[in-house]
Amino acid sequence: MTTTARTAIIREHGGPEVFVIEDREVGIPGKGEIRIRHAACGLNFIDVYQRTGLYPMQLPHALGMEAAGTIEAVGEGVTHLKVGDRAAYASAPPGAYTEARVMPAAQVCPLPDEISFDEGAAMMLKGLTVQYLFHRTTPIKRGDTVLFHAAAGGVGLIACQWARSEGITLIGTAGTDEKCQLALDHGASHCINYRTADWAAEVKKLTGGVGVDVVMDAVGADTFDGSLDSLKPLGMMISFGNASGPVPPFNLGILGPKGSLKITRPTLFTHISDHAVCQEMAKMLFGKVISGDVKIRIDQRFALSDVADAHRALEARKTTGSTILTL
Repeated sequence: MTTTARTAIIREHGGPEVFVIEDREVGIPGKGEIRIRHAACGLNFIDVYQRTGLYPMQLPHALGMEAAGTIEAVGEGVTHLKVGDRAAYASAPPGAYTEARVMPAAQVCPLPDEISFDEGAAMMLKGLTVQYLFHRTTPIKRGDTVLFHAAAGGVGLIACQWARSEGITLIGTAGTDEKCQLALDHGASHCINYRTADWAAEVKKLTGGVGVDVVMDAVGADTFDGSLDSLKPLGMMISFGNASGPVPPFNLGILGPKGSLKITRPTLFTHISDHAVCQEMAKMLFGKVISGDVKIRIDQRFALSDVADAHRALEARKTTGSTILTL
């Protein structure tokens, strides 16, 4: 067992060029902690927000919020994992861009043998996000209609399949015809190219002028107004990301005349903060994948040393499906 691990860190906020690869001490797990050796780690837009300083953190700091690998050591009080177990997680604090780390055990989940390490690294943050969007935020039932932005991304392709598996109509948006077709191939009922069509008007046409029951919007500033206009009366707006920048301040009073709309800004880490809840959410996600209802599509792989290039591709909207860093 080595005592250091190659790790991607930042010493200042900024563009992808701020990444530095260095060897860091790993240490031994204390009470409630585990040590995990990663096989792969995932890439997510929250990593970009942390790198740029939109979500500030004390520096220097390693980035990365999800990974999969093998448990090397277990601290006092940890009972759901043992040395040698396969495991995966989406968890705070950041630090997944590394060969090995010591971290809190509560949100680390036993990974079924039927799911590969690459899939585990690609699916935890995205898949658990989809789980809370469809099951823990607002009631969504068979026959309801959901608008999902960035439907060909890592979260989006899981959401398309999840909706199909539960009889929910999903209208997606994406930036190219090819990405729209990818969303359709993965279960979206419709997908609108937002670069060539007035997507909010198209949503109204597709719903007979009524609007959708729920909007799931991780794009943020660019889509916020149109998302509200796409909702039916009493509809729910779930704003769960800021890919185009944060939503600017708005007058809460506009929700009334637009149809007594509801709005929420959830984060995954609130939902998984309780150990038992996190493990149950993961079991549902694993069940979807093992059954074949959800397939984890990994379209990009980068070496850990090329993490800056991975971030550039993600920010330039050049990725589809999930992206992982290999170790």
